[in-house]
Amino acid sequence: MTENEILQEFRASDALLEGHFILSSGRHSARYLQCARVLMDPARGARLADALVAKMPDSIRDAIDIVVSPAMGGVIVGHEMGRALGTEAIFLERPEGTFELRRGFRLEPGQKVLMMEDVVTTGLSSREAIKAIGEAGGDVIAAGALVDRSGGEARFDVPFFPLIELNVPSYSEDELPPELAAVPTTKPGSRKE
Repeated sequence: MTENEILQEFRASDALLEGHFILSSGRHSARYLQCARVLMDPARGARLADALVAKMPDSIRDAIDIVVSPAMGGVIVGHEMGRALGTEAIFLERPEGTFELRRGFRLEPGQKVLMMEDVVTTGLSSREAIKAIGEAGGDVIAAGALVDRSGGEARFDVPFFPLIELNVPSYSEDELPPELAAVPTTKPGSRKE
C-alpha cells in the first residue's frame, strides 16, 4: 500500500480527528488518530496488517512466534497481525498500573515476539510492554505500529516497523500554542490516569 492508500483508509473511517486532544502520553495535539475506528472494519484491518507484514524483512517475519500487544489500543491490531503472520496473538493489561499477562496468557522461555501497537507517540508504553514481555520470558525481536507519530524520536532496542509515519506535532502542557489552548480538551485514549 502507498502512503496515500493508507491515509485514505483512515479518512474513509473518520479515524483522523481534529480538535484538542490529550494523548495517552499526556502530551497535547490538534490531531488524533482513532485507530479503533480504522480497525472496526475487519477487511480494512486485514489490509493494513497485510501491508505492514509486507514491509518486514523475511528474516524477521519468519522468526516471529507470537504477537503481543498492550491493551487496549493494541489488541485489535495485534490480533490482525497474528492473523497476517499465521501466529497466535495475546495482549498485556495494566490492572495495577504496570503491564502483565493475564487471562491465562503465557510465553514460553525465549519465544520470539513481535510487540505490536496501534500508535506510537513517545514510545513509553511500547518500552514498558517490551520490558513486561521480557520479564514474562519472551524475546522481543521487533516492534510494530500502524502509526508512528513520534517524528522519528521513538527508539527501541529492536527494529521498529510502523506502517506509516505521520508528523503530527504534540506539546507538553506548558508549551501549548495559544490557539490550541483555547480549544476544549478531549482525552480519547485508553489510559485515564
